[in-house]
Amino acid sequence: MPRFSPARFLAPLALIAVGVGVVVVVQRETHDSAKPAQTTTSTSGPHRHKAKRPRTYVVKQGDNLSAIAQRASVSLATLQRLNPGVDPQTLHAGQRLKLTR
Repeated sequence: MPRFSPARFLAPLALIAVGVGVVVVVQRETHDSAKPAQTTTSTSGPHRHKAKRPRTYVVKQGDNLSAIAQRASVSLATLQRLNPGVDPQTLHAGQRLKLTR
């Protein structure tokens, strides 16, 4: 009668654990990539950091100040405070707006 070997019991469990780990990682990556307009930077450590928000925004044709504030996740009041010389009624394409200090 053959002897009981722990490897005969542990090897299938290890394969199952690896399979579950792969599924979890793929689902997390798929879920993270479904988020709109957020980028991340890859680091060599275990921590992932989100990329810094852009500091300026270049106005495009048809933009208005409230739409820019919403797209940049900045309040309208903050956008107006950071850009005191900008008239919201006369925005033009190519104009640069500060989003953060």
